[in-house]
Amino acid sequence: MTAASTPAPPPEEFASEQPAIEWRISDEPVPYPDAVAEMEARVAAIRAGEASELVWLLEHPPLYTAGTSARAEDLLEPERFPTYQSGRGGQYTYHGPGQRVAYVMIDLKRPRPGLEGPDIRAYVNRLEEWLIQTLAQFNIKGERRDGRVGIWVDKKPYGGIAGQEDKIAAIGVRVRRWVTLHGVALNVDPDLSHFAGIVPCGISEHGVTSLHALGHLATLPEVDLALRAAWEDVFGE
Repeated sequence: MTAASTPAPPPEEFASEQPAIEWRISDEPVPYPDAVAEMEARVAAIRAGEASELVWLLEHPPLYTAGTSARAEDLLEPERFPTYQSGRGGQYTYHGPGQRVAYVMIDLKRPRPGLEGPDIRAYVNRLEEWLIQTLAQFNIKGERRDGRVGIWVDKKPYGGIAGQEDKIAAIGVRVRRWVTLHGVALNVDPDLSHFAGIVPCGISEHGVTSLHALGHLATLPEVDLALRAAWEDVFGE
């Protein structure tokens, strides 16, 4: 998944004068349309200066989403789970229980470490670093790959063959008037067979993995703590 385009920034100061970022955790799976509606409303409020920025940690029921670059032929089993069109960049991805989705709604005009101005590429880089540092807390080496969005794991240290790589986290964002929507999805312990209904992110030559599949039996609350700690290191708040 990739970042969506956005128009040139206006000269005014960033809109939100609200206090520190809010963190929210949903204990029950959130239907995808409900999550999108909540994101849309929150982003409008952030732009109006009526709400603080938000990182929302949740799960979805089993479903597929299609990004703006999704190809119809990559939806291999259209009847398997509900499929939703998404305004985020990228192609098809899967969401379901055992996967920690983090929706990030921040104003990119607000200066942060590594984000000194409204720069989508820099923002995606910070999201990648956030995931990499989160995984490092479980002794997993997450890595970037040129030409492949998301975070990848070399399977050789885990009994795989040389050159075998699996995707452990996906990234897909949208930016509206420099306020972000959507975010990242980290595989903690989802049913990996559910990815077989799509070509994940349009990449067929590599697989998917999770913390549990790599032998790290972390719980979602433990992953949430790691995400929060890594956010503070990467985004400085």
